[in-house]
Amino acid sequence: MSSDLSKLTDAADKWVEMAGKFKTIEEQYERDVHGVSLGPSWVGQSADAANYRFTVTLKELQGAQEEAKAIASILRDSHTQLAALRGRVSTVRADAIKHGMRVSDQGVVSFDTEQLSQSARSAYVHDPGYQESVRAQVTRWGELLDRAVQAVTDADDGIKLALAAAVVDSDVMDGTMNGFNRSPVKSPYPSLEEAGKAADMPKGRAAVAEWWRDLDPVTRGILLRERGNDLQAAGIMAPLYEWRQADAGSGAFDTEDPTAHDLWVLTQAQSIAAGGDVTGEVAASRNMQHYLSGTGEPLDLDVDRILHDDSGFRTDVGTLHITENQEAWRQKALDEFEKAGGDRTVVVPVESQAIGRTFGEDEWFHAVGSHQQNVSGMVTVSPGDGGKPQVSLDYQVNVWDRYNWDSGKSTTFPGGVTIPDDDMGRLHKVGFAQEFDMRGSSSTYTQDLNSGSAPGVTPADPGREGSRGDVSRGDEENR
Repeated sequence: MSSDLSKLTDAADKWVEMAGKFKTIEEQYERDVHGVSLGPSWVGQSADAANYRFTVTLKELQGAQEEAKAIASILRDSHTQLAALRGRVSTVRADAIKHGMRVSDQGVVSFDTEQLSQSARSAYVHDPGYQESVRAQVTRWGELLDRAVQAVTDADDGIKLALAAAVVDSDVMDGTMNGFNRSPVKSPYPSLEEAGKAADMPKGRAAVAEWWRDLDPVTRGILLRERGNDLQAAGIMAPLYEWRQADAGSGAFDTEDPTAHDLWVLTQAQSIAAGGDVTGEVAASRNMQHYLSGTGEPLDLDVDRILHDDSGFRTDVGTLHITENQEAWRQKALDEFEKAGGDRTVVVPVESQAIGRTFGEDEWFHAVGSHQQNVSGMVTVSPGDGGKPQVSLDYQVNVWDRYNWDSGKSTTFPGGVTIPDDDMGRLHKVGFAQEFDMRGSSSTYTQDLNSGSAPGVTPADPGREGSRGDVSRGDEENR
């Protein structure tokens, strides 16, 4: 915070001065050395060889000027942006103190009880609700300060990247052999901070999704163009929605002793699971088998297959998630496009509200049943012909559920077998089976948002039956 940023502009001035000196040397060299090889008094192979070498040196002198001016420009931008970001840190710190916080020299935020009156201090000590409110405020101000400081760090990283790029020879065929950069290119990113953030993608799908949403719309457009497939594979479209199971299910696992009736229910469940291939309910069979395996490990759902099989699910996605939101998503992206100047591609992350629904198709009703679903993705706006922007939506469909049994209900399985859910849930209680989480995301689908046409989710035929002969069954996932 106490660094003298004026040294950046001082250094920039010296780089500009250096460029001027290289210009003077270039003019002298071109006149007194390079020009000799071009004159009529020196001809032949030796003149040609000298001219080639002299031209390379001339290019070096020209490149030195451009490189020096590029570095000067980066240093001036660095001063401007770091000063603004440092001011943001100071503002957040001052606001935190104004709202009753104490901020240490290391940036740690705590509640400043010394600012309290005696009565307020007494209330704080004896009121748990007041204490909880204070903890929330401390967390909030700490996060705001951390973000402000991180922005400075990101900008610093962006400066390093910009300086490193400025000194890379942009023409490897000009004969200078890793010489000065004669054609430096200005960073395409909106700021040095954005350049630093763009280069620092975290690991883990959840972290990647948050990182992606924190980028500038123009930065997202650049990254999507440069490495879109890799970014999608890393999880930029993953939902931010944090699913939690709606109830406690059957309770604690393996806490009761089994009875003879439990053993009978187990044999019935095993028969139902084994019969899934015969009845065609392969997914239901697989999920039942996973329940009976007792591992409790999460299971991936093949959402593309569910979309293919369940027309009601496709309708839900089209009407409740796409149609319900597409106009607002489109307008938000167009606003960002105009804000960016109307001539650069922007990308805006979108996500629909998660809602509870129930699959209607028999297999998936038995395999999953009621669940939470939403859509996550991004709207891209690019400059189009005649000044008309092109708008499209790329999205994936997400599903979450807990494989458990609802007390007081019963389930009728293929073949007419009806078993109370309480009986199936007891298999979890006695350790014969174990409940588990299920989740999955579909492939990426694209919707044109220019024409106003109704959305249509058209998953490809999965192309396999998923029976016991399907080797993917060994993956213990519905893929």
